[in-house]
Amino acid sequence: MAGKFITLEGVDGAGKSTHLSWLVEHLRASGRTVVQTREPGGTPLGEKLRELLLHEPMHLETEALLMFAARREHLERVIRPAIARGDWVVCDRFTDASFAYQGGGRGLATEKLGQLEAWVQEGLQPDLTLLFDLPVDVAAQRMAGAARALDRFEQEKTDFHERVRAAYLARAAQMPARVRVIDSRQSVSAIQKQLEELFSST
Repeated sequence: MAGKFITLEGVDGAGKSTHLSWLVEHLRASGRTVVQTREPGGTPLGEKLRELLLHEPMHLETEALLMFAARREHLERVIRPAIARGDWVVCDRFTDASFAYQGGGRGLATEKLGQLEAWVQEGLQPDLTLLFDLPVDVAAQRMAGAARALDRFEQEKTDFHERVRAAYLARAAQMPARVRVIDSRQSVSAIQKQLEELFSST
């Protein structure tokens, strides 16, 4: 059975994490070997970089370079070996998040992100990306009930998150064969039914 690389994306509060856990269990129940991972993170070094990225103020380009440094390690240590074994990799965020957050949210030039993407990934892209889309005001209401301290991205103002959402949707429009937009205003059960139908034919 051929390996697959599935990524989940979306603004903070869109319900991505809820659906990731369900999807991993669904795929395992259907007989697939699944590696669940996340970005930034996924490796011991990546998790250390994650702590810095989520909590330490830094220059925009430093932020982007650290994201891609963690990604390179992740690809080398986890993602590529799993795909080569025939496993399915399900990853919470990948490069679309860099285009959305560092590009859309922070304003880093798309050309610079594209250069990093080409250098670090060497042509590898997810087989399928699920973009959980939700209006920013609704996402903020959901985040307000979070039982944990928010990281520095989650604490950004509304206009930042609006730019992130717009960048995600623009990326989806550029790559419709890879990126599937899912309306996160639907109920959890309705979204899970949609995912079930999607993966029954995959």
